[in-house]
Amino acid sequence: MLNKIHNENCLDTMGRMPDGFLDLTVTSPPYDNLRTYNGYSFDFEAVAKELYRVTKPGGVVVWVVGDATINGSETGTSFRQALYFMECGFNLHDTMIYQKYGSGLPHNDHRYGQSFEYMFVLAKGKPEHGELIRFESTGKTAPTNRRSKAGVITKGTYNVGGGVIPNIWQYAGGRSECDHPAMFPEKLAKDHILSWSNEGDVVYDPFSGSGTTCKMAMPLNRKYIGSEISKEYCDASRRRVGLSKGMF
Repeated sequence: MLNKIHNENCLDTMGRMPDGFLDLTVTSPPYDNLRTYNGYSFDFEAVAKELYRVTKPGGVVVWVVGDATINGSETGTSFRQALYFMECGFNLHDTMIYQKYGSGLPHNDHRYGQSFEYMFVLAKGKPEHGELIRFESTGKTAPTNRRSKAGVITKGTYNVGGGVIPNIWQYAGGRSECDHPAMFPEKLAKDHILSWSNEGDVVYDPFSGSGTTCKMAMPLNRKYIGSEISKEYCDASRRRVGLSKGMF
């Protein structure tokens, strides 16, 4: 099971896992009008319950999700999912923001252009792994355009003497290396893996898609598991992961 991307429904993969098996999950599920995904769909509530069962005490699920805009209004699906995870037993440890830039995001006369997604950090108890990303320790004050190693741009004046970075992370959009419609940036996956897991831990992506989480876990010395129901995307992501050995 370990260090493989499985071409199947994630419920089948998790069904073979014992209780408390996973240290970290980093994923971005299909949502709203994308819930029917390359001809497939998923049962969110069943997935949330299984993720709680297979996550270790002290483990974390990072759920990267946004809302579609229908008839001029957002659906609110992201908030309902976060609340349901809490009903399952997770703590909402942090509501982070993935801010996109450089992607020519659409707007109209009634709405500002959508430029972010939520990154819900859901913990089974208190997170026990990883190390939060910090600013470089310079002992100086950052100007408004200061960028940290995580790609975060601070606004206003900020002391960069080694403190923990803010929870708004800014990245360029993911590259479509395998023609996937919703690929998140490699550095986003890397930063969460470093933040919430240790070397040797098991990192999972139940909606592996283009394989980004698995690709970034391997050179960081984590074990990985992916589930991808679409054979087309599964084959492409396996090729990506196979080329990533020793990338850092």
